[in-house]
Amino acid sequence: MKKALLIVSFGTSHKETRDKTIGEIEKFISKAYPDRELRRAFTSSIIMKVLKNRDHIHIDNVTEAMERLATDGFEDVLIQPTHIINGDEYDKMMEQIEPFTTSFDTIRVGSALLTTSQDYDKVCHAIMAEVPELDMTKAKKGDCENKALILMGHGTGHFADAAYAALDYRFKSLGYENVFVGTVEGYPDVELVLKHVKKYNPKEVVLMPFMVVAGDHAVNDMAGDEEDSWKVLFNKAGYKVSCILRGIGEFKGIQQIYLEHTVDCE
Repeated sequence: MKKALLIVSFGTSHKETRDKTIGEIEKFISKAYPDRELRRAFTSSIIMKVLKNRDHIHIDNVTEAMERLATDGFEDVLIQPTHIINGDEYDKMMEQIEPFTTSFDTIRVGSALLTTSQDYDKVCHAIMAEVPELDMTKAKKGDCENKALILMGHGTGHFADAAYAALDYRFKSLGYENVFVGTVEGYPDVELVLKHVKKYNPKEVVLMPFMVVAGDHAVNDMAGDEEDSWKVLFNKAGYKVSCILRGIGEFKGIQQIYLEHTVDCE
Protein backbone atom coordinates (compact mmCIF):
# COMPACT_ATOMS: atom_id res chain seq x y z
CA MET A 1 0.00 0.00 0.00
CA LYS A 2 1.37 3.41 -1.00
CA LYS A 3 1.23 5.85 1.90
CA ALA A 4 1.62 9.61 1.88
CA LEU A 5 2.12 12.34 4.46
CA LEU A 6 0.77 15.68 3.27
CA ILE A 7 1.73 18.74 5.32
CA VAL A 8 -0.54 21.72 4.62
CA SER A 9 0.58 25.25 5.49
CA PHE A 10 -0.63 28.77 4.85
CA GLY A 11 2.76 29.40 3.27
CA THR A 12 5.28 32.23 3.05
CA SER A 13 7.23 33.94 0.29
CA HIS A 14 10.31 34.34 2.54
CA LYS A 15 12.66 31.44 1.80
CA GLU A 16 14.79 31.67 4.94
CA THR A 17 11.91 31.49 7.37
CA ARG A 18 10.12 28.94 5.15
CA ASP A 19 13.07 26.56 5.46
CA LYS A 20 13.46 27.15 9.21
CA THR A 21 9.78 26.74 10.02
CA ILE A 22 7.58 24.90 7.52
CA GLY A 23 10.52 22.90 6.26
CA GLU A 24 11.58 21.88 9.77
CA ILE A 25 8.03 20.93 10.79
CA GLU A 26 7.79 18.76 7.69
CA LYS A 27 11.10 17.04 8.47
CA PHE A 28 10.21 16.56 12.14
CA ILE A 29 6.88 14.88 11.41
CA SER A 30 8.22 12.93 8.44
CA LYS A 31 10.91 11.30 10.60
CA ALA A 32 8.12 9.62 12.57
CA TYR A 33 6.64 8.18 9.36
CA PRO A 34 9.48 6.67 7.32
CA ASP A 35 6.96 4.53 5.42
CA ARG A 36 5.15 7.60 4.05
CA GLU A 37 6.19 9.85 1.19
CA LEU A 38 6.26 13.50 2.23
CA ARG A 39 4.27 16.02 0.18
CA ARG A 40 3.63 19.76 0.65
CA ALA A 41 0.63 22.02 -0.01
CA PHE A 42 -0.15 25.67 0.76
CA THR A 43 -3.53 27.29 1.27
CA SER A 44 -2.63 30.92 0.47
CA SER A 45 -3.27 31.61 -3.20
CA ILE A 46 -1.45 34.95 -2.88
CA ILE A 47 1.71 33.30 -1.55
CA MET A 48 1.62 30.63 -4.25
CA LYS A 49 1.21 33.28 -6.95
CA VAL A 50 4.17 35.29 -5.63
CA LEU A 51 6.38 32.20 -5.52
CA LYS A 52 5.40 31.24 -9.05
CA ASN A 53 5.84 34.69 -10.60
CA ARG A 54 8.88 35.84 -8.65
CA ASP A 55 10.81 32.64 -7.94
CA HIS A 56 9.38 30.29 -10.58
CA ILE A 57 8.46 27.85 -7.80
CA HIS A 58 5.20 25.92 -8.00
CA ILE A 59 3.58 24.82 -4.74
CA ASP A 60 0.42 22.73 -4.94
CA ASN A 61 -2.75 23.98 -3.36
CA VAL A 62 -4.67 21.29 -1.47
CA THR A 63 -6.81 20.33 -4.46
CA GLU A 64 -3.74 19.94 -6.69
CA ALA A 65 -1.92 17.96 -4.01
CA MET A 66 -4.85 15.57 -3.59
CA GLU A 67 -5.21 15.12 -7.35
CA ARG A 68 -1.50 14.38 -7.62
CA LEU A 69 -1.67 11.83 -4.80
CA ALA A 70 -4.60 10.07 -6.47
CA THR A 71 -2.86 10.05 -9.86
CA ASP A 72 0.32 8.68 -8.29
CA GLY A 73 -1.57 5.75 -6.83
CA PHE A 74 -1.48 6.50 -3.13
CA GLU A 75 -4.06 4.64 -1.08
CA ASP A 76 -3.45 5.90 2.46
CA VAL A 77 -3.13 9.67 3.02
CA LEU A 78 -2.28 11.27 6.35
CA ILE A 79 -2.74 15.05 6.37
CA GLN A 80 -1.40 17.45 8.99
CA PRO A 81 -1.99 21.22 8.79
CA THR A 82 0.41 23.70 10.35
CA HIS A 83 -2.38 26.23 10.84
CA ILE A 84 -2.50 27.76 14.32
CA ILE A 85 -6.29 27.99 14.69
CA ASN A 86 -9.29 26.24 13.18
CA GLY A 87 -10.14 29.32 11.11
CA ASP A 88 -10.67 30.24 7.48
CA GLU A 89 -7.54 28.53 6.18
CA TYR A 90 -8.31 25.30 8.03
CA ASP A 91 -11.89 25.40 6.72
CA LYS A 92 -10.59 25.99 3.19
CA MET A 93 -8.29 22.98 3.51
CA MET A 94 -11.13 20.74 4.68
CA GLU A 95 -13.39 21.90 1.84
CA GLN A 96 -10.68 21.07 -0.70
CA ILE A 97 -10.08 17.64 0.84
CA GLU A 98 -13.76 16.67 0.93
CA PRO A 99 -14.19 15.81 -2.81
CA PHE A 100 -11.40 13.22 -2.49
CA THR A 101 -12.85 11.18 0.37
CA THR A 102 -13.63 8.30 -2.00
CA SER A 103 -10.36 8.57 -3.96
CA PHE A 104 -8.31 6.77 -1.31
CA ASP A 105 -8.77 3.81 1.00
CA THR A 106 -7.93 5.99 4.00
CA ILE A 107 -7.74 9.74 4.63
CA ARG A 108 -7.01 11.15 8.08
CA VAL A 109 -6.59 14.81 8.99
CA GLY A 110 -4.84 16.20 12.06
CA SER A 111 -6.00 19.25 14.00
CA ALA A 112 -4.67 22.80 14.12
CA LEU A 113 -2.19 23.88 16.78
CA LEU A 114 -4.76 25.39 19.17
CA THR A 115 -7.60 22.89 19.25
CA THR A 116 -7.94 21.26 22.67
CA SER A 117 -7.66 22.92 26.07
CA GLN A 118 -4.45 20.99 26.67
CA ASP A 119 -2.99 22.49 23.49
CA TYR A 120 -3.11 25.96 25.05
CA ASP A 121 -1.04 24.86 28.03
CA LYS A 122 1.46 23.08 25.80
CA VAL A 123 1.81 26.05 23.46
CA CYS A 124 2.38 28.47 26.35
CA HIS A 125 5.11 26.27 27.82
CA ALA A 126 6.70 25.63 24.40
CA ILE A 127 6.98 29.34 23.70
CA MET A 128 8.36 30.22 27.13
CA ALA A 129 10.97 27.48 26.78
CA GLU A 130 12.44 29.56 23.94
CA VAL A 131 12.67 32.74 26.05
CA PRO A 132 13.66 31.47 29.52
CA GLU A 133 14.94 34.91 30.47
CA LEU A 134 11.31 36.13 30.36
CA ASP A 135 9.83 33.17 32.25
CA MET A 136 8.50 34.58 35.51
CA THR A 137 7.85 31.08 36.86
CA LYS A 138 11.55 30.12 36.70
CA ALA A 139 13.77 33.17 36.36
CA LYS A 140 14.34 35.47 39.32
CA LYS A 141 11.40 37.85 39.30
CA GLY A 142 13.66 40.87 39.37
CA ASP A 143 15.30 39.68 36.16
CA CYS A 144 12.12 39.69 34.09
CA GLU A 145 9.34 41.52 35.90
CA ASN A 146 10.35 44.76 34.16
CA LYS A 147 10.08 43.12 30.74
CA ALA A 148 6.92 42.17 28.85
CA LEU A 149 6.75 39.62 26.04
CA ILE A 150 4.24 40.64 23.39
CA LEU A 151 3.17 38.03 20.86
CA MET A 152 1.77 39.18 17.52
CA GLY A 153 -0.79 36.78 16.07
CA HIS A 154 -2.42 37.15 12.68
CA GLY A 155 -6.06 37.39 13.67
CA THR A 156 -9.13 36.71 11.56
CA GLY A 157 -12.75 37.62 11.06
CA HIS A 158 -13.60 33.95 11.69
CA PHE A 159 -15.08 33.06 15.08
CA ALA A 160 -11.91 31.11 15.82
CA ASP A 161 -10.32 34.53 16.44
CA ALA A 162 -11.37 34.01 20.07
CA ALA A 163 -8.37 31.69 20.42
CA TYR A 164 -5.98 34.63 20.73
CA ALA A 165 -7.72 36.20 23.73
CA ALA A 166 -8.04 32.74 25.27
CA LEU A 167 -4.31 32.19 24.82
CA ASP A 168 -3.52 35.53 26.47
CA TYR A 169 -5.67 34.49 29.43
CA ARG A 170 -4.01 31.07 29.58
CA PHE A 171 -0.50 32.54 29.72
CA LYS A 172 -1.45 34.58 32.76
CA SER A 173 -3.25 31.69 34.46
CA LEU A 174 -0.05 29.66 34.15
CA GLY A 175 1.97 32.36 35.88
CA TYR A 176 3.32 34.14 32.82
CA GLU A 177 1.86 37.48 33.87
CA ASN A 178 4.24 39.46 31.68
CA VAL A 179 3.03 37.86 28.41
CA PHE A 180 0.48 39.57 26.19
CA VAL A 181 -1.13 38.29 22.97
CA GLY A 182 -2.40 40.59 20.24
CA THR A 183 -3.26 40.34 16.55
CA VAL A 184 -2.70 42.28 13.34
CA GLU A 185 -6.14 41.63 11.85
CA GLY A 186 -8.31 40.50 14.75
CA TYR A 187 -8.83 40.76 18.51
CA PRO A 188 -7.08 41.81 20.69
CA ASP A 189 -5.69 44.60 18.51
CA VAL A 190 -2.50 46.51 19.23
CA GLU A 191 -4.32 49.41 20.92
CA LEU A 192 -5.85 47.05 23.47
CA VAL A 193 -2.52 45.32 24.01
CA LEU A 194 -0.88 48.71 24.61
CA LYS A 195 -3.55 49.51 27.19
CA HIS A 196 -2.95 46.26 29.07
CA VAL A 197 0.83 46.58 28.89
CA LYS A 198 0.62 50.10 30.35
CA LYS A 199 -1.27 48.69 33.34
CA TYR A 200 1.46 46.08 33.81
CA ASN A 201 4.02 48.92 33.58
CA PRO A 202 7.22 47.27 32.32
CA LYS A 203 10.33 49.18 31.31
CA GLU A 204 11.04 47.05 28.26
CA VAL A 205 8.97 45.07 25.77
CA VAL A 206 10.05 42.17 23.59
CA LEU A 207 8.03 41.62 20.42
CA MET A 208 7.77 38.17 18.84
CA PRO A 209 5.46 36.78 16.15
CA PHE A 210 2.90 34.22 17.20
CA MET A 211 2.90 32.88 13.67
CA VAL A 212 4.42 29.74 12.21
CA VAL A 213 6.70 31.84 10.00
CA ALA A 214 8.43 35.17 10.52
CA GLY A 215 7.21 36.60 7.22
CA ASP A 216 5.80 39.93 6.05
CA HIS A 217 3.75 40.60 9.17
CA ALA A 218 6.72 39.97 11.46
CA VAL A 219 9.22 41.90 9.35
CA ASN A 220 6.99 44.87 8.52
CA ASP A 221 3.95 45.11 10.82
CA MET A 222 5.85 44.06 13.92
CA ALA A 223 9.49 45.05 13.47
CA GLY A 224 9.29 47.60 10.64
CA ASP A 225 10.09 51.31 10.78
CA GLU A 226 6.71 52.57 9.54
CA GLU A 227 4.81 54.70 12.04
CA ASP A 228 2.10 52.05 12.52
CA SER A 229 4.47 49.14 13.21
CA TRP A 230 4.26 47.63 16.67
CA LYS A 231 7.92 48.42 17.31
CA VAL A 232 7.37 52.11 16.60
CA LEU A 233 4.09 52.27 18.51
CA PHE A 234 5.56 50.76 21.66
CA ASN A 235 8.68 52.87 21.34
CA LYS A 236 6.56 56.01 21.13
CA ALA A 237 4.70 54.85 24.24
CA GLY A 238 7.98 55.08 26.12
CA TYR A 239 9.26 51.52 26.13
CA LYS A 240 12.62 50.15 25.17
CA VAL A 241 11.75 47.71 22.38
CA SER A 242 13.49 44.63 21.02
CA CYS A 243 12.24 42.14 18.43
CA ILE A 244 12.66 38.40 18.04
CA LEU A 245 12.24 37.52 14.37
CA ARG A 246 11.58 33.82 14.73
CA GLY A 247 8.46 32.02 13.64
CA ILE A 248 7.10 29.59 16.22
CA GLY A 249 7.50 26.84 13.62
CA GLU A 250 11.20 26.90 14.55
CA PHE A 251 10.45 25.85 18.12
CA LYS A 252 10.93 22.16 18.90
CA GLY A 253 8.08 22.24 21.41
CA ILE A 254 5.68 23.51 18.76
CA GLN A 255 6.90 20.93 16.24
CA GLN A 256 6.23 18.25 18.87
CA ILE A 257 2.62 19.41 19.29
CA TYR A 258 2.05 19.16 15.54
CA LEU A 259 3.49 15.64 15.59
CA GLU A 260 1.20 14.69 18.48
CA HIS A 261 -1.78 15.95 16.49
CA THR A 262 -0.67 13.84 13.54
CA VAL A 263 -0.38 10.74 15.72
CA ASP A 264 -3.74 11.45 17.42
CA CYS A 265 -5.67 11.39 14.14
CA GLU A 266 -4.48 7.90 13.19
